[in-house]
Amino acid sequence: MRIHNKQDVMRLVEEEDVEFIRLQFTDILGNLKNIAITSSQLVRAMDNKCMFDGSAIRGFVGVEESDLYLYPDLSTLAIFPWRPQQGKVARLLCDVYRPGGAPFEGDPRYVLKRAVQKAADLGYTFEVGPECEFFLFHTDENALPTTITHEKAGYFDVGPVDLGENARRDMVLTLEEMGLVVEASHHEAAPAQHEIDLGYEEALKAADDLMTFKLAVRTIAKGHGLHATFMPKPVAGVSGSGFHINMSLHRQGVNIFHEETDALGLSREAYYFMGGLMKHIKGMAAITNPLVNSYKRLVPGYEAPTYIAWSAANRSPLIRIPSFVGNNARVELRSPDPSANPYLTLAVCLMAGLDGVVNRIEPPKCVNGNIFAMSDEERISLCIERMPATLLEALEELEKDDYIKDVLGNHVAEKYIAAKKEEWYRYTAQVTDWELKAYL
Repeated sequence: MRIHNKQDVMRLVEEEDVEFIRLQFTDILGNLKNIAITSSQLVRAMDNKCMFDGSAIRGFVGVEESDLYLYPDLSTLAIFPWRPQQGKVARLLCDVYRPGGAPFEGDPRYVLKRAVQKAADLGYTFEVGPECEFFLFHTDENALPTTITHEKAGYFDVGPVDLGENARRDMVLTLEEMGLVVEASHHEAAPAQHEIDLGYEEALKAADDLMTFKLAVRTIAKGHGLHATFMPKPVAGVSGSGFHINMSLHRQGVNIFHEETDALGLSREAYYFMGGLMKHIKGMAAITNPLVNSYKRLVPGYEAPTYIAWSAANRSPLIRIPSFVGNNARVELRSPDPSANPYLTLAVCLMAGLDGVVNRIEPPKCVNGNIFAMSDEERISLCIERMPATLLEALEELEKDDYIKDVLGNHVAEKYIAAKKEEWYRYTAQVTDWELKAYL
């Protein structure tokens, strides 16, 4: 049933015997939050009268201005298939507003909506197709997560070698039942690592779907006695998990990244979009790769990009041009990881690309060789720069990129940088197992 208005919501809730509704929103670090109400309070919620304490959410507001309101997006109503079939549980994704009716500038969903509107003002819609990787590990006797797995499967392996096959199947079926389009799923490179590729959608729907995806994957994994983690690099010595983003701009339903006469089938706008991404990628890194652990993935030898380059011939660069033509032409950004906040990530990707389109920023020449195998001299001669190597370095690059900070807005930029610097300094104060083994 397509939800158009309050009457449609009430009809579906009554017909499906929905008793509880979770009003969900996302904090600046990408954590899903919610307030649960019964169906008797649904009309009040749809009238935007549900208030919460914003000072309880990190990065939102202080105690002196704590009242914030949830405005449900009725089109996001979905029933949780894993909850009881009698007295069902549904969810509505919400925007966050201030008491006076103004959008709350610290709401990540608002940051993306603002970027999408700027694209619309230029006549564009931004469409993305995410490729989401994650690990499935065993839990201990207290149901706490471990990094233990008994499987040895690799790329595209099948059962019985792929021990997570049944869980992954149930995840896909659950996602489709909740209205997401799943293009494909398979076992990834490392033992216990999996990938589920979501269908191409407009940016806001894609970000909403990614939040739903994470919740569903974790929940279904738990039902199989497993723990699903989106930590970028939970195990040393194997590939980490990426969140590759396929992107294109459309005008009146036509993909403007396609150009028949180009050798790669790309338009000038597609090249300029790449130029904008590559110009701002260092400043974006603290958003697309937000954890200390993110930079344990971005090292040579595991197919994750460590250098700023693009190619249609190999998977070592930052940006790859997949073999699609016509309305499916796209660019694939390979650096983001699944710990990223999808709203902020898609906002900075869109606006960086638009900076390239508007200002006709040419990307450097295509690099078809294996960048990891090049010498420093070869990389310098090709003007290939490296990605930030640590979270602190990424934060310093973000602080220097006024354009990306403006995309986030002052509130999010300041709160986000402060929270991530605190995370970095907490990390540097730790004494790790590696240090004990090396120096004790």
